[in-house]
Amino acid sequence: MPDQSSPTTAEPCTGAATPPLVSIIIPCRDAAAWLAASIESCLAQSWRNCDLIVVVDGSSDASLAVARSYESSSVAVIESCHKGAAAARNLGLQHARGDLIQFLDADDVLDRDKIRTQVERLSLAPVGSVASGGWARFRDDPSKAYFVAEPVWRDLSGDEFLISSWSGGGMMPNFAWLTPRAVIDKAGAWNESLSVCDDGEFFCRVVLAAAGIVFCDGARGYYRSGAASTLSQRRDREALASTFKAVELSCARLLEQRESARAAQACATHYQRFVCDAYPAAPDLIAAAERRVAELGGSGLRPQGGRAFKLTAAWFGWKIAKRCQSVWRRFSAAVPARPDRQ
Repeated sequence: MPDQSSPTTAEPCTGAATPPLVSIIIPCRDAAAWLAASIESCLAQSWRNCDLIVVVDGSSDASLAVARSYESSSVAVIESCHKGAAAARNLGLQHARGDLIQFLDADDVLDRDKIRTQVERLSLAPVGSVASGGWARFRDDPSKAYFVAEPVWRDLSGDEFLISSWSGGGMMPNFAWLTPRAVIDKAGAWNESLSVCDDGEFFCRVVLAAAGIVFCDGARGYYRSGAASTLSQRRDREALASTFKAVELSCARLLEQRESARAAQACATHYQRFVCDAYPAAPDLIAAAERRVAELGGSGLRPQGGRAFKLTAAWFGWKIAKRCQSVWRRFSAAVPARPDRQ
């Protein structure tokens, strides 16, 4: 990173005797196409007291070479055999020296003032608070991203954040948070048994362990959509089982801390969202989730879709509409594209 003695990189006052060190952890598997942009966004941060840890998780592409090209006294590269993103983040945590931890996926990027804005806000917040920030999706050019505020874009307690989020109030990608290491130590490590939705389960524990959440509108990040390797788009049995387990663990954690009708309703909707997204795959998991929805009081959430989906759902119900949608997608994927459309 640039020389911290440079007059253009002076630290803003945070009230601390020494500026807090922020450790940025990037897990990477087969993300050579995007890793450089992710790293560059970290090196460009206006908060200069940062170090960066890139954990290359058994990549088969040029990810390791890209990471090595940035290696320096403040950029560490760790090579490991493939164990998954959660294990890679835990490995990064083992090497992190920072007072504050910033997670960032290898295909996402940060605005240059993201960390500085959150460090300054946390310096004025109660000890043990975590910071969230605004985010937007992009495909190729982050400058074209359009930010749309969601209900969770405000100061909240941890339980109120989860209730709002699960009830349809939006979400925070893992890069949106800046978290004191002490809060992570209290919440516990990433759950390495989860292959999908590990971030939702981890930050559920984090926000419930925190003193509160302070939202920083100027702390912005960019979520890449359309990447071929995006884990969140998986619908295989392993992915659905991981998602269901994450929902179970998260709901149990919230209900341990907040016994109320609103919390139960939010959990019911969290389970119902799994049903809507997963149906008609994994009937056993769907049945288990639907039992929990009923036990928690039910949910009015129903899946959304295009005009054809809505018409089918209106006549035959959303489950028939989902089955038709699933058949159509399999058919479309099996039919080769016409030469004039390739």
